Amino acid sequence: MPVRQLSTAADLAIYDQWVRGHPHGTLWQSVAWKRFQEALWRETRVYAEEEGGRIAASALIVIDKTAFGLSTWDIPRGPLRAGSGKREAGSPLDQILVDAKDNNAISLFLSPLEPLPASGFQLPASKRFEQPEATRLIDLTLSDEALLLEMKPKGRYNIRVAQKHGIEVTGSTDVDAFYALLQETAERDRYRIHPKQYYETFLHGLEGSFLLLAFESAAPQRGPIAGLLGVIWNGTGIYYYGASSYASRALMAPYLLQWEAMRRCREWGCRTYDLLGVAPPPRTSSVGLRPARCAGGQNRHPWAGVSAFKEKFGGSVLSYLPEQEIRLKPVTAALLGLKRRLIG
Repeated sequence: MPVRQLSTAADLAIYDQWVRGHPHGTLWQSVAWKRFQEALWRETRVYAEEEGGRIAASALIVIDKTAFGLSTWDIPRGPLRAGSGKREAGSPLDQILVDAKDNNAISLFLSPLEPLPASGFQLPASKRFEQPEATRLIDLTLSDEALLLEMKPKGRYNIRVAQKHGIEVTGSTDVDAFYALLQETAERDRYRIHPKQYYETFLHGLEGSFLLLAFESAAPQRGPIAGLLGVIWNGTGIYYYGASSYASRALMAPYLLQWEAMRRCREWGCRTYDLLGVAPPPRTSSVGLRPARCAGGQNRHPWAGVSAFKEKFGGSVLSYLPEQEIRLKPVTAALLGLKRRLIG
């Protein structure tokens, strides 16, 4: 089947409908994500394999250029295929690999939501872990009462603590305030964050994004004590970034922020709330929903703390196939990996 790149407005509109209607379609293969990445000055490409004038398989590529004309190619949560389990359903990987080699790509990363059809390529697991290995999903078709009953008792309790302390949550566009909280949180928890411009682009350049800030009602002049940056896509609300003040930790504002984000996303038409990234349950070798009680073994995972926080909101754990890497320049890829490990 022929494979071509989609670039016209008409083609991308058809592609957008294809992704939205696909059972494995996600934000990360959407036109909205393509535009966001381009706003970050990254090159993107959309490949489609067509049959009978319709898309049979597709892949959104995000290209991250490095020094000396090198690059890495990434297919986040893709490729997508019509049907499953048969080669006839198509995969544009062959053409993508040809183009990636021609454009001096070091590696092609992909994180499909279903096993790919058999091909001549070896697909070892990536060591990069750009995409979460699992996530926690909340059913927003439930009422407030049912949502609270689905939570762990400590989750419900901490929401009530924040409410009793008069914490107020409001929508905002104040990226400066959120970034100040994010810097404090990153320093406290020892992780890296993007430059402030990235979060500005996320809020103003990614369709469906929103920012919520939490304040003490008794002292709003002190500024926000917690913040949540998220996005809505195709009926799913996604929690992306969170930050909070350590000095106000006893007020439990992050719990009320998540609760209000869930309720607002439901009001905005969402059916699901994605907490975006938890430590995977044991033996996550295939895609599938697992009951929340199966999310054990997190004490050995670097995301143990955030996973314990998210677990208090209940829901179900969705495990993903591991991210895979096709090394097109193995020696260069190995040297870059060594450099990252040395720098830390």
